[in-house]
Amino acid sequence: MVRENPPVKEPDENDIEVGMPKNWAAGMPGVLHSMVPALEHMGVERTRKTLLSMNHKDGFDCMSCAWPDPDHRKAFEFCENGAKAVTWEATPVVVSSDFWAGHPVSDLLSRSEYWLGMQGRLTEPVYKPAGEDHYRPVSWDEAFSIVGNKLNSLDSPDQAAFYTSGRTSNEAAFAYQLFVRGYGTNNLPDCSNMCHESSGWAMGQTIGIGKATISYDDFGKADLIIIMGQNPGTNHPRMLTALEEAKDNGAEIVAVNPLPEAGLKRYKNPQQVKGIIGHGTEIADQFIQIRLGGDMALLQAVSKRVLDAEARNPGTVLDHAFLQEHCEGLEELKLHLAELDEDAVLEATGLRVEEIDELAARYLKADKVIVTWAMGLTQQKRGVATIKEIINLLLLRGNIGKPGAGASPIRGHSNVQGDRTMGIWEQMPPSFLDALGKEFDFEPPRDHGADAVKTIQSMREGGIKFFMAMGGNLVGAISDSNAAEAAMHGTEMTVQVSTKLNRSHAVTGSEALILPTLGRSEIDRQAAGEQFVSVEDTVCAVHPSFGKVEPVAAALLSEVAIITRLARATIPGKTSADWAGFEKNYDLIREHISRVVDGCEDYNTKIRQEGGFVLPNGPRDSRTFPTPTGKAVITVNELEHLDRPAGTLILQTLRSHDQFNTTIYGFNDRYRGIKKGRHVIFVNPEDLAELGLTDGQRVDVHGISDDGAERVLRNYRIVAYPSAKGCAAAYYPEANVLVPLENVAHGSNTPVSKAVIVRLDPAREQEPVAPTTAAGE
Repeated sequence: MVRENPPVKEPDENDIEVGMPKNWAAGMPGVLHSMVPALEHMGVERTRKTLLSMNHKDGFDCMSCAWPDPDHRKAFEFCENGAKAVTWEATPVVVSSDFWAGHPVSDLLSRSEYWLGMQGRLTEPVYKPAGEDHYRPVSWDEAFSIVGNKLNSLDSPDQAAFYTSGRTSNEAAFAYQLFVRGYGTNNLPDCSNMCHESSGWAMGQTIGIGKATISYDDFGKADLIIIMGQNPGTNHPRMLTALEEAKDNGAEIVAVNPLPEAGLKRYKNPQQVKGIIGHGTEIADQFIQIRLGGDMALLQAVSKRVLDAEARNPGTVLDHAFLQEHCEGLEELKLHLAELDEDAVLEATGLRVEEIDELAARYLKADKVIVTWAMGLTQQKRGVATIKEIINLLLLRGNIGKPGAGASPIRGHSNVQGDRTMGIWEQMPPSFLDALGKEFDFEPPRDHGADAVKTIQSMREGGIKFFMAMGGNLVGAISDSNAAEAAMHGTEMTVQVSTKLNRSHAVTGSEALILPTLGRSEIDRQAAGEQFVSVEDTVCAVHPSFGKVEPVAAALLSEVAIITRLARATIPGKTSADWAGFEKNYDLIREHISRVVDGCEDYNTKIRQEGGFVLPNGPRDSRTFPTPTGKAVITVNELEHLDRPAGTLILQTLRSHDQFNTTIYGFNDRYRGIKKGRHVIFVNPEDLAELGLTDGQRVDVHGISDDGAERVLRNYRIVAYPSAKGCAAAYYPEANVLVPLENVAHGSNTPVSKAVIVRLDPAREQEPVAPTTAAGE
């Protein structure tokens, strides 16, 4: 039953409660935090249809992460965050037509992300004309006409940019990039620009493919799994089940992170008796609490120990056959690491020699090793080089292209990898553009387009005047929030394709439209019948996704329908694409995909196989490397010291347990002991003592940068927390304001959100706050 606009209660940030961090994840609390909100917000029947269908072979793919599905699924094949995500999307609460008259854009701009999202599902197109402060409902035809006319009035197609969120299906992504290139530009920024772009660049330059070289089953076959810069317990909790299975099979696990994370300490699997009433499974055998920015130094130090072990016992340590046949650059690496300064390594990592020796010993003992990582590595200044060092370490002992071993970047968004496969990239290779042009009888643009950071920069300079987003919340997700919002306000038109309100709907161009769309959980009915879509997970498996519940409103259009109708209103005749046919029957899109996208031949047949199919992956499947020389490249990378001036800390942004990307589900972060608030900064107690600050004190957090611009978070509560010394943490998207737009990773242009130099000053207005209390579990 559809409901409208409930009252939204937000906590007073001065009433934040802080307890001790937890030392285990999931268990019965995970079940309760999954089911209670679902039943409360969706009701019994909608909860049953969604949760029992999510991640099943005849169901829909979870929208909260890209974690792969096992061959043998359980009845409850979802995690707490997945349940929160589907509850958020499938809620019957809708935004009413009279909402827009009562809430001008200036009012929306004053609201929090939480309040905006809690207003419910968007159900009708709305338009904000130039010079006005209100959206108003319009018909679909009027909306498409407004957008088409605007695009065709621009002086150049490159004055427009078209963003994509990772929730977009393969079919929608392929149609979207075709529309954009048919219009005439490669300005296709996407969420990958801000997360795993560093992974793609590093792996592409070393092994020829920017994707994981493992399958799901490899976790259960590994001897050693090294987890770097990620928090599975919050960001992709289903990974904990795979780690538990690996431990049961005898694997050792090492966690490398500046913060201790509950899920990497102990996991209580809620689908097993020992996870409900027992102790659960100890996950990490070794926790390496690394200083922010020190991962590259650690990896080089371990590789040097591997090479030293080979020098002591020639022919017994390195995989010489693999290195000779499949790799190049080994001798250069040997010479480079022979000069590695151990003192510099210890300073960069904040570790003891014994900790590095222990990790090296584990690596040398293991025959099959997986290294897996996420944004803790990619969002560093030297993120690309750091991931190249992961590849170096793996190659030395042949840990790519054999069962139980490989490189595993973990994508945090459900189809960000599939979108890239389908052509959502501002730098698609000529081979893809050639095939696309041949298939649709047009000449695609060849100049590289703008990524996410360059899009904001171009807006600021007046180059990009039109911005469209297929999902997502770019101004909420991108660095340097104030600069990004000012740039977006300077555009002539913004268009958002969305299921719910977020910050990007309030930060508009002179004109703005919101186009509501179906959620992935909802049934998609078109002229040819019910349609399904497909997605690609983080290990290159492509599988179908079927909506299971009725849409919250009859007038909602699918993403494919929105794209195809927009194309018909904007670029009729520019390509040979049958846009109307695409909307009626998604099989037609997949037929074209099969002829354009490598590895997707006979797409319609393969996607209908039980469980879908797996894309080919040379390094994983046959130890073939699509590099210029046909060999994997061992690289030499120079260390850069991350300087921390006296009186400052190195800050990383992170997300709480009650959020997904910029979507805020609530104000608790129970694994870290935080309740009823988000305006906190986690600081090591020793650092507090050195800085003359105290737990519970209110501070202003100032970003320190070379450009001299003031970037500050006001009135944040200090939480004494066991972070790495010299390092601090705060939640994004709020803390994005501290990250300068120009502070990007070398090579990938990814915002550097894991190395922000900050200064803490007593807040201008102090509020009395109780110090940390309460016991852990």
